[in-house]
Amino acid sequence: MHIAFFGTGNMGNPMAANLIASGQHQIAVYDIDKSKAQSLLELGATWIDDIPVTLNVADVVMTSLPGPVQINAFAFGNDADAKGALEHMQAGSTWIDLSTNNLSTCQQILTAANKKSIQFLDSPVSGGDEGARAGNLTMLVGGDQAVFEQHQDLLELLGSNISHLGQSGAGYAAKISQVILCYLHSVALSEALMLGIKAGVDAEKMLGIIQNSTGRSYVADRYGPPILDGDYDPSFALGLALKDMRLAMELADTLELELPMCDMVTQTYDRACEQYGFDANHLIAVRLLEEDNGTFLRRHSK
Repeated sequence: MHIAFFGTGNMGNPMAANLIASGQHQIAVYDIDKSKAQSLLELGATWIDDIPVTLNVADVVMTSLPGPVQINAFAFGNDADAKGALEHMQAGSTWIDLSTNNLSTCQQILTAANKKSIQFLDSPVSGGDEGARAGNLTMLVGGDQAVFEQHQDLLELLGSNISHLGQSGAGYAAKISQVILCYLHSVALSEALMLGIKAGVDAEKMLGIIQNSTGRSYVADRYGPPILDGDYDPSFALGLALKDMRLAMELADTLELELPMCDMVTQTYDRACEQYGFDANHLIAVRLLEEDNGTFLRRHSK
């Protein structure tokens, strides 16, 4: 198949690389920062010079974009004079969105896609950049069952745990619901570390205790060391984490739910983003707790 892949950042690049490595499809790639696609071009992908032409001949369009604003612009264009992807894609082709999106944008895309006989699957992913590199992502898929089955072999090049969850939007809803735990756990982990370290327990020993307790989690195992190293993990941006939390709160409002812990963590990430900037490493939200308490969670005092 001819696959056009848009968005080759921390997640998109390794996913596209796995598609190329399979040798099963012709892969064309695009990112607003071409340097992020350079490694893919070296692997054999082609660069998308003419987006409308590429969209018109692609069998499958795949996107890995930051969020609803970018997805909406991709689908419908940036202004009145620009046409979006749905204007250029051919009838019978499929758009698989690997991003995290809201349900209102999903519905707009689905309505427009149906009018042009374009198939659409929302398939956000979980597993981080390491899962993307290994090709063992969890893929949460919403959309028509037949369309899912038609493209399941393609999705299996990217993930090892692939779930079709129901109608369009189900994948987005599931991703939003589970991803918030990463940020809730990060804040909870930092508070547990703070309590022990402030009371005199060595930082590394305190993390080890947590990693071998009933409070053990992926977050403690994966993100505990970057917290203690003070680099706050560069694999994901603080602003994108805040975007995910805001999507969760938006979904909660739509469903008329009160989620007090999510609300508090969203406020924490909002404050961190204002202080450290959108592009700061995502775990730097922990630094707010460190500065408030005058104690840095480090293997060695800094």
